[in-house]
Amino acid sequence: MTQMTILIIVAAFVGAAALVVALSQLLNQRHGNRLESRLEALTHQVKRDSESKERTPTVLAEPIEDKTSLTTQLLKYFPNLERLLEQADVGLAPGRLVAIATVLVGVGLAIGVVLKLHPALIAILPPALGSIPFLWILWRRRCRLKAFAAQLPEALDMLARALRSGQSLASGFNLVAKEIPAPVGKEFGRVFEEQNLGIPLEESLRDMAERIPNLDLKFFATAVILQRQTGGDLAEILDRISSLIRERFTIWGQVQALTGEGRLSGIILMALPVVLFLAIYRLNPDYVMTLFTDPLGQKMLAVAIVMQILGAIVIRKIVTIKV
Repeated sequence: MTQMTILIIVAAFVGAAALVVALSQLLNQRHGNRLESRLEALTHQVKRDSESKERTPTVLAEPIEDKTSLTTQLLKYFPNLERLLEQADVGLAPGRLVAIATVLVGVGLAIGVVLKLHPALIAILPPALGSIPFLWILWRRRCRLKAFAAQLPEALDMLARALRSGQSLASGFNLVAKEIPAPVGKEFGRVFEEQNLGIPLEESLRDMAERIPNLDLKFFATAVILQRQTGGDLAEILDRISSLIRERFTIWGQVQALTGEGRLSGIILMALPVVLFLAIYRLNPDYVMTLFTDPLGQKMLAVAIVMQILGAIVIRKIVTIKV
């Protein structure tokens, strides 16, 4: 077995682990804790009448170009994918994302056939390559949500100052959209534009809370909706929410410092088997080839890969503390 084949095996192992992580994040929709569920229920109390009444389009009202493809019809059964792309803000249609993943799957299959790899590797390599676009989307989504959470306190402070200066809430949203960059500026600007188009503010805030899965944003949307219904000093409420977010970031930094040792241990434990395998293969290739040639060695290798993935998931659960 050549050195190139060994590198492909290692790449397939890493890709399989990445595929497991991607599928777990795509399929598992977390609804949050009890407080978040109550806030979400509160922000969804008022529904539009147009949403409850479905209109059947007529032949004259339907555009000629409005012909859905088979891929678009299949993607209707996966609404989370479209929401994921919206949260990542990549400007990519779900059908095009699926097409890119399909092409990568075909490339992985062609590589396996041309290099005459083991059938097990041929089964792993295509889905590993096909998961790359989804991993990239998840990474973009995570970065965008993290940036939104970091910019939200500044946006709330600016909105509170605008209210104290005598401006309206809509003008405050417009000010945040102009002064703060994306993603907060873009989302607040979208709320302002929806108000100009005649959509009620409560509905725009609920839509923004749905697009951005952030608990602090749900607090903000709930506070604004309740203030418009019952009255009160909204500027003071925004100041308290902003200070609460900053205190939460402080606690989160302390938690990251305390769990740094565990995260570093997890990285070392995950990389140690691969590095040790490459080192032993470099020194004595015949010693490790038993794992690929002997049936018992192949079973041991499969069990080791599964245990490695399970260990990574367990370590991640231990060091991940939600603040």
